[in-house]
Amino acid sequence: MQGMPRTYHWPEYWKYIPLNNDSDGYLTIGGEVRQRYEYTNNPTYGQDPQDKRGVWLQRYSLFGDLHWNRHLRFFGQLTSALEAGRAEGPSPVDEDKLEWQNAFIDLSPDKWDDREATLRLGRQEIVFGSGRIVDVREGPNVRRTFDGGRGFVIDNRWRVDVVAARPRLDRPGVFDDKTNDTQALWGIYSVFQKPLPYPGNLDLYYLGYENENSTYVQGTAHEDRYSFGVRYWGDAGNWSWNWEALYQYGHFGSGDINAWTLATETAYQWADMHWQPTMKLSINIASGDDDPDDSELGTFNPLYPRGNYFSEAAVFGPRNFYNFHTFLYLQPTDALALTADLNFFWRLETEDGLYSPNGQIIREPDDSDAHFAATALSLTAEYTFCRGLVFTAIQTFGKPEKFMRETGPSEDLSFTELTVQFRF
Repeated sequence: MQGMPRTYHWPEYWKYIPLNNDSDGYLTIGGEVRQRYEYTNNPTYGQDPQDKRGVWLQRYSLFGDLHWNRHLRFFGQLTSALEAGRAEGPSPVDEDKLEWQNAFIDLSPDKWDDREATLRLGRQEIVFGSGRIVDVREGPNVRRTFDGGRGFVIDNRWRVDVVAARPRLDRPGVFDDKTNDTQALWGIYSVFQKPLPYPGNLDLYYLGYENENSTYVQGTAHEDRYSFGVRYWGDAGNWSWNWEALYQYGHFGSGDINAWTLATETAYQWADMHWQPTMKLSINIASGDDDPDDSELGTFNPLYPRGNYFSEAAVFGPRNFYNFHTFLYLQPTDALALTADLNFFWRLETEDGLYSPNGQIIREPDDSDAHFAATALSLTAEYTFCRGLVFTAIQTFGKPEKFMRETGPSEDLSFTELTVQFRF
């Protein structure tokens, strides 16, 4: 009826609460509830303790986003991550009972030539590119965040970020996290939309990294590493691609670092066919160390990558490896998405071992000359009940290959994950 006040339905009203000031300020309130059950039969191919009944992971978060005016913004987010059932007890990425996930202030001057600039100070999540090198680590229960400063300038065809920050040191208690003073991240990341005379976008970046206690097969020492990377990504017609190359140099203890990686993803979608099938091929390689007895280090360091880099089972990370990974995506309905992927995983250098996503050594080389490490098949179903409410079921089967069989426990791995996630 004309003249009647507008009716808001929760939680839509929470997305825009006007402050009724003279600066068009507003407040947004939102959050997340995630419940996840995981069961792994023979964790790390039988190397880690067996959970009796699986693991229940809970994550709750609530945020407030206050835009006082176009120049001043405050953002705060509380998160609680809880774990039950892990045989060894919760890991640092399983449990953090209550902590500030984000707590930052944005300062923005007036626009000039349609460009926007922002200085962000405080605790903040950071993602660069597709998350191969810096990511929030969504798969694990505790997301990654940083303490520090970040400035960015946005144009209609490019964006440049400058960052200087340290990661948060995750602890399991209540408001007991602190800045990890043993690690640091700094650099510049730029994104250019369609800068070339043919389709595609280009990322160029330099990132510096310091870790006072880095550990590789070669040993533990102070690490200073500098990464120069380029990413070419985009789509044209039914094709899409995401290719990235990166070179690293620096110092590890008294020796020099010389490392690199090449990552490719290329996909084709039959958009006019029933279920809109998409095939994707991912071929990747990252350097390893060819001699642990000298002072030089050749192992690639992905810095702060996705926690579920190759699969939700999250056994291996992108160091000293090459792999061949194929995907089939299907969309039977608007609400249901299905994925099947098959991953063949080798280590690159036989004098180096295999590492987890967070950089821990999974297997020492143990004089094995074998390259082939594992094969994994994953099946994923994702159903969206309504906006913000998603159910995901994942089943992964892992088969140890020659290197794993020669160097330790080598049982078949089976991983089951059931997740309900509601974001509002």
